[in-house]
Amino acid sequence: MKRFFIGSLAVVGGISLLFVAAIVGLAYLAASHRPGVPDSVVLELDISEPLREHVPEASLTSAFGEHAPTVRDVVDALERAGEDGRVKGLLVRLEGPAGSTAVVQELRDAVKAFRSRGKKAWAYADTFGEGTSATGTYYLASAFDAVYVQPSGDVSVTGVGQETPFARDALVKLGVKPQMGKRHEYKAAVNTFTEQTYTEPHREESTRYLTSIFEQMLRGVSEARGLTPEQVRAALDEAPLTGARALELKLVDGLLYRDEVLAKVKDTAGEGVKRLYLEKYLERAGRPHTKGPVVALVYGAGTISRGRSESNPMSGEDTLGGETVAAALRKAVEDERVRAILFRVDSPGGSYVASDTVRREVQRAREKGKPVIVSMGTYAASGGYFIAMDADRIVAQPGTLTGSIGVYGGKMVTAELWAKLGVSWEPLGVGKNATMYSSSLEFTPEQHAKNEASLDRVYEDFTAKAAAGRKLPVEKLREVARGRVWSGEDAREKGLVDELGGFPVALRLAKEAAKLEGEVRVELFPKEKGTAEVLADLLGERRGDNSDDVEAGGSVAAPLRPVLARTQALYRLAVRLGLVEERQHVLAAPVPDTTW
Repeated sequence: MKRFFIGSLAVVGGISLLFVAAIVGLAYLAASHRPGVPDSVVLELDISEPLREHVPEASLTSAFGEHAPTVRDVVDALERAGEDGRVKGLLVRLEGPAGSTAVVQELRDAVKAFRSRGKKAWAYADTFGEGTSATGTYYLASAFDAVYVQPSGDVSVTGVGQETPFARDALVKLGVKPQMGKRHEYKAAVNTFTEQTYTEPHREESTRYLTSIFEQMLRGVSEARGLTPEQVRAALDEAPLTGARALELKLVDGLLYRDEVLAKVKDTAGEGVKRLYLEKYLERAGRPHTKGPVVALVYGAGTISRGRSESNPMSGEDTLGGETVAAALRKAVEDERVRAILFRVDSPGGSYVASDTVRREVQRAREKGKPVIVSMGTYAASGGYFIAMDADRIVAQPGTLTGSIGVYGGKMVTAELWAKLGVSWEPLGVGKNATMYSSSLEFTPEQHAKNEASLDRVYEDFTAKAAAGRKLPVEKLREVARGRVWSGEDAREKGLVDELGGFPVALRLAKEAAKLEGEVRVELFPKEKGTAEVLADLLGERRGDNSDDVEAGGSVAAPLRPVLARTQALYRLAVRLGLVEERQHVLAAPVPDTTW
């Protein structure tokens, strides 16, 4: 009987081994028959909406199906394609804005590097703006070898501007009283609620920021199109332009429909050339930087809050959880393979405490011999700058909105609004300041003084730590602080940024800091999750009790976005009016609604 039992186990074990071998064999066979990259190919990319900086791994979107390419996806794909002899060119259809100034500049750099390898790049749009400005879209297109627009299309390069809402009088009518403090005069985030027009400092910083962006765009277009800055400025002042007039002014190379553009691309690239979407190419060819010593890539994207990173389906915004990002930095430090950390920051700020939690981990990484290089995206302002300022080196695009070293805080008193609606909130508390943060009561003079003292403390701490991190005298640092935002170009002049550029520049600096030569492997921290882990996170399950294992939280699935879109704007307004409670964000910069 015993022999029979042992024999049965042996048979079962053998069958199991054969089953596993069969599965492995089938997987290998499937992989070997996956479509590859054609021998002669032109990559295609359609841009219809702004590219995202980062898609959290723990999301329905990442678990099921494909997501639109991120900024890094495009940059990596073009870097890989530049070295790939099979790739003959790149065709990008621009249906909408690619993103902020910094994102456009990151893509322009990638396109120029791709072209420097002898590859061709074509940009096509049915129209650059239709009743709206498309200056940013055209700014991206100008980096290509050739720019085409449909004969019926326009080239609406009208310049760079912004609109800021001021709701002081409306709040008075509604019965909402802002009790907000700020440090200092340039900290304009609260002006929407406390002013009815621009203050002089607000106007000054906004005008300078827009001027810096305009000058960068002017230089970029003139260099790319072989025109003088005066010619480009004159064209912008004349815009919106018809396609025919843009052709006369040498802003475009032809008035062609899509089929005609494709025919021209085929003629240039050669007979037998295939077309392949850029995201498919990246999937098949793989990313660059996959061999050698490890450089950890950690993302700090979104509004900063305490706790875990997550996506709010009501506001439609991602949050940078201090706990999540700090854990990712610790993991990178603990991994013996990691020689340096590339910290990609894309945040307008948020919680002071959470920002300091992340900053401390950057500091600890350096103390343990792991250099940290920050690469700034669209913005790294206020709390976003706070988490970056202790890095070994800081890299920003010329158009990155950065700085805003300042603080604001307080509350919205909504008692009168509720009274108009027939609702009476009656706070009760035990303790002198138990109801200090109630939106039904105004601050007492003593409570107001406490709020002001708190702002002073945070500002003093922020500027002192920024001065230490940037190795600047505190007095000099405070001259460029005061809550003021700067373009990345201006921030470099002020000593807040070390170099201008994007991912490639930051990676070069990371290699230099770690004394690495040759190839390196860029590895994302935290590591990607499988579908089962993603679903477990989304369902609220937590695996393990080690806080160092905290990773990014969930994101709303793409099919739900249309349903939520109309409620998100109302929700954000309610938050700003104090009708919905949310974590207090005191290190936050105004994010201008820039049109270009």
